[in-house]
Amino acid sequence: MTETKTDLLQGVQEYYRGKAAEAEGGASCCSPSMEAFGASNYAGIEVELPPDAAVLASLGCGNPTAVAQLREGETVLDLGSGGGLDLILSARRVGPDGRVFGLDFLEEMLALAARNIDDAGVENIVLLKGNIEAIPLPAGTVDVIISNCVINLSLDKPAVFGEMARVLVPGGRIGISDVVAEDDLSPADRSERGSHSECIAGALSISEYRHLLEAVGLENVTITLTQQAADGMHTAIIQADRPI
Repeated sequence: MTETKTDLLQGVQEYYRGKAAEAEGGASCCSPSMEAFGASNYAGIEVELPPDAAVLASLGCGNPTAVAQLREGETVLDLGSGGGLDLILSARRVGPDGRVFGLDFLEEMLALAARNIDDAGVENIVLLKGNIEAIPLPAGTVDVIISNCVINLSLDKPAVFGEMARVLVPGGRIGISDVVAEDDLSPADRSERGSHSECIAGALSISEYRHLLEAVGLENVTITLTQQAADGMHTAIIQADRPI
């Protein structure tokens, strides 16, 4: 039986509520055998690591803070901020004159992030509850958008990309990690390789990702494959700019 959008949304919510509860044990968003996901993506980072709980709670498929080229004083938005690891790393990079917004749709994840942020002693982070399809910020307010293996979970990706373009300042940029499919894989092929909640079935193809970003006016789109996530599917770094 085909799952409805309501079924998929409820499945994602239940899955990540469980992951929030398991975070102290180092849960990842997918199978533990998938090395492309989780805290291993942060090995060797140059800044001081946050508390162990934040690292172990990483559910992503990359380290967007490593490619976003964050600078002191910038305003950053993390879409689907989860346990707060990328928030803490970003906050340290932009410094006390910068600000980092963390957006998540689960109270449980926001509570986990708040604890980790408090343990890290970081004060320039603002947590927001909401959906990435309707970002609760005014237009033109952030310099950089990061996200770590979250956009593939959305059931309305055109809305997500439209919102990203809306909240970026002219000249702003994105640096995100996500899962993408090779262009010859149909949606049915992707579903055979993993569930929606496990970051696989909802992934866009490489061409679809590029088209949707360019459709909202973003430029200089690059999609760099990093690791294999499943047969014909890869983790990737996606970068783009909002024109000045």
